[in-house]
Amino acid sequence: MHMQNPVFIPGPTNIPEVLRKAVDMPTLDHRSSLFGDILAPALAGSKQVLKTETADCFILPATGTGGWETAICNTLSPGDAVLAARHGMFSHRWIDMCRRHQLSVEKVDGRWGTAAPADRFEEILAGDKAHRIKAVLVTHNETATGVRSNIREIRTAIDRARHPAFLFVDGVSSIGSMDFRMDEWGVDVAVTGSQKGFMLPAGLAIVAFSQRAMEATARAKLPRAFFDIRDMAKSYASGGYPYTPTVGLLNGLKVSTELLLAEGLDSVFARHRRIATGVRAAVAAWGFRLCAEEPSIYSETVSAIRTPEGFDATSIVTHASRKYDVAFGVGLGDVAGKVFRIGHIGSLTDVMALSGIAAAEMAMVDLGLKVDLGSGVSAAQDVYRMAHDTEALAAA
Repeated sequence: MHMQNPVFIPGPTNIPEVLRKAVDMPTLDHRSSLFGDILAPALAGSKQVLKTETADCFILPATGTGGWETAICNTLSPGDAVLAARHGMFSHRWIDMCRRHQLSVEKVDGRWGTAAPADRFEEILAGDKAHRIKAVLVTHNETATGVRSNIREIRTAIDRARHPAFLFVDGVSSIGSMDFRMDEWGVDVAVTGSQKGFMLPAGLAIVAFSQRAMEATARAKLPRAFFDIRDMAKSYASGGYPYTPTVGLLNGLKVSTELLLAEGLDSVFARHRRIATGVRAAVAAWGFRLCAEEPSIYSETVSAIRTPEGFDATSIVTHASRKYDVAFGVGLGDVAGKVFRIGHIGSLTDVMALSGIAAAEMAMVDLGLKVDLGSGVSAAQDVYRMAHDTEALAAA
């Protein structure tokens, strides 16, 4: 059948009709002034969503992974050391990329379900008297485990250690959906993509460089060509690209940032927080627990849900897809088969979330799990009703 149901994976996310139409456009000469009318507002809107006034923003035909590569190859040299925690699939993949680029990785292993350890980072940096470590890499929102790390705390840890290391942040599944403050938090390179909070198809890596990071591009020695932001900056100055750009996606990004800013970033974040709270209430009603080990690190964009010991969590995802045409996320890496994931990111409403919770309940009951039909839906309904009542009182 033709897929009609919303997806509940943590990306790519549901695409609003207005953005589908914005991406679907006739061929346009990307060397004409018309392209500049798309590029300039797309860049300006992205900077507003990132909450930066001082960084240089670049939009590349790639995904978040290309954004990671853009961050490291433009600022670092072979043999440079970086500090990173391995506590989820995406932090693991960034570490792997650094090693492939001949960087030396100081790796801190953490349990999958915990956040990046600011205290351990501070200890390591304070002991690095020679300033061998050039960058600290942090995944703001670990999509595999539903864990949010505290970027402000990590910046504070770097500063307390009096260390000059850059702070690079993967915000692929947070930026545009969860509060992110590039300037205020002292982030040197922020990486995100089009397919999550920006509610677009995959295909754009959005990367912002602080002025200090921009200065490093002149001395970085890692090979770069397609991802060389010096070429991008030179072309941007005349309203163009150093190669053929993805014009339709850029037009979509222009409209996406307009939508986010029109809703109001605080309202966008509150909507995600409200929907996530409802999903977590459903999980508790089912008698399950999250992979994230404590409430202070719960993600607002994805919940990784642990199933009972000995049960294959992946079967929930495959069964829901086959029988109900609903997509959830499987467990990845160290938690494969132990969790399934409900994505609540991007173009999503309370009502849409309730349909996903109901579908998950049906799949679990079909598979013999001791879940009462309607228990999670009812718990989430209580959260959403109360939240809207509170908001209505506050607005009165």
